[in-house]
Amino acid sequence: MSQQKTLKSSVKTSGIGVHSGVTANLTIKPASVDSGIVFVRSDLKESNIIPAVYDKVIDARLCTIIQNDAGARVSTIEHLMSAFYGLGIDNAIVEIDQEEMPIMDGSSATFIALIEKAGIIAQSKGKKYLRITKAIEIEEGDKKIIIEPSDQFSINCAINFSHPVIGQQEVSFSADCDYRYDVSRARTFGFAHEIEQLKKMGLARGGSLDNAVGLDETSVLNPEGLRYEDEFVRHKLLDMLGDLKLAGMEILGKVSAFKPSHQLNNTLLRKIFESVGSFEIVEDYKLVAQA
Repeated sequence: MSQQKTLKSSVKTSGIGVHSGVTANLTIKPASVDSGIVFVRSDLKESNIIPAVYDKVIDARLCTIIQNDAGARVSTIEHLMSAFYGLGIDNAIVEIDQEEMPIMDGSSATFIALIEKAGIIAQSKGKKYLRITKAIEIEEGDKKIIIEPSDQFSINCAINFSHPVIGQQEVSFSADCDYRYDVSRARTFGFAHEIEQLKKMGLARGGSLDNAVGLDETSVLNPEGLRYEDEFVRHKLLDMLGDLKLAGMEILGKVSAFKPSHQLNNTLLRKIFESVGSFEIVEDYKLVAQA
């Protein structure tokens, strides 16, 4: 039986938002069993609690944004959520005094280091699992995700960009992999011509080569180069793990993804929970609910 986990102590950091360009102060705190991941807007006096679950996502075009019924929101949560997945954190309180999460270095490695600095403790109850019992498939243009029944969780992620540095890339992830070394250091990436357009739209104000891999028409702009030969697909995997963490529990299923996006990842979760007979919820390896 795998126990639920939370942080041993609180940890703080700060950083700039990649789209807003605004510095946010962040505190990650321990939380009680079965409380899940909860964001708290510390700059707001009331209605400031936002559960990190799939049906609170209100926009997922450029990043994942969650919002409560009162309109309080937090954006660009996917990298921290991915770190929570990678370290098996089930319960945590995330206090933030701005609307956008810090981008840090563009990966989840800084968040991994922070959580490990705080320490991780096992709690008194077993984890809950979302066990897939019926295959679900979603498509959006040439993008596609399939999730199939399995007793373990795994992802095969593939991308295809018409850029000489990227091209076709594919990576697989399962319980045998080490998230810290295989995934966490992969940074977000962007193309120079797109970044300029985003800035004209008032976005990517905090984006730089310090927190993203930049590409011109033929090459990587970062002087230090890439952290992984296939860093681009590994970052897509990192994002996907963060987005799927919004299921509110760990998933047991085999995922195959081609050109996944934040929007497609959220659509997958919504379809799973809306589809009769597609899942069951298992706690301590005992069935507690099913679709």
